[in-house]
Amino acid sequence: MLGFLQGFSYGLFMTCLPWLLVGLANPRLALASDSPSRWQVIARYGLVVPFISLLLWLTSLWGGFGPSLAGWLAGLVAVPLALPLERRLRGWLRRRRERRQRLQREAERRHRQAREAQEAGVAVLDPARPPADADRLVLAMCRAKQGLIEARRPDLAVQADRLYSRYRHVLAVLSGRFDSGELAFERARGLVAEVCLGALDTLDAMASQARGVASVDADFVRRRLAADGKRLGEEERAALLRRLELVEETERRLGELAARNESALTVLDDTAVAMARIETGRPQASLTTERALEELRRFVEGADRYGRGSG
Repeated sequence: MLGFLQGFSYGLFMTCLPWLLVGLANPRLALASDSPSRWQVIARYGLVVPFISLLLWLTSLWGGFGPSLAGWLAGLVAVPLALPLERRLRGWLRRRRERRQRLQREAERRHRQAREAQEAGVAVLDPARPPADADRLVLAMCRAKQGLIEARRPDLAVQADRLYSRYRHVLAVLSGRFDSGELAFERARGLVAEVCLGALDTLDAMASQARGVASVDADFVRRRLAADGKRLGEEERAALLRRLELVEETERRLGELAARNESALTVLDDTAVAMARIETGRPQASLTTERALEELRRFVEGADRYGRGSG
């Protein structure tokens, strides 16, 4: 083993000068980095590789002097074998880094869209911790929101928050205008629940369609078509275009479903306003406001005359 190591160090050291000359002429032939330079060639083949071979040779001297032919041949082919492996490793690391950055940019974009789509005063549902007084509709809203989040569409998941806020507001208005045992209350609540169930079906459909294209990176496809469009084969180009069409068709369908939910939210808003205008309770005052103001004015005038008469 030490003989092999000693022969390997000799072979590796002998390749330093040829690779240094090749790298000075064309750094891309001697280095695996994306932007190689001659200084990197000098550092590698003038310092690093000779130091490694010297270290291996000193280590092998524990077994005496006896380099093997197999080790020497392995040292000669070490650099040409290591360069392709290093290029593959660097390429894999670069692709993984780009994928992470792409996913991070996508998540930031979705989060920014979600913030922009968030209405003021909208309650935010936490699918992991539903409200303590949640009924079956609110629990279904939590599940629908979780499905959209899992499909990486937080910009659409805010519709579940908006639906929950409308539902809670309408129920609060109904509770303030009707007694829970009244027929009108039960009828109105049942209709509100039907509207919310329809909106929930739409949210589930949106989550299902979003999951279908969640693995398709539209930005990558566009960059590929823009950068390598002329070099792509007809079959690959057609496949990329079809992938892009699938994303665009899905986005268009999601927009239609979102517009349908907007109609449901508008109906709930109309319901809350209409219910708030209904006068169902008895007035607390025995006089109207105008009559009370007139009587108070007369009292003040009488008090003023009583003060002057006493004086």
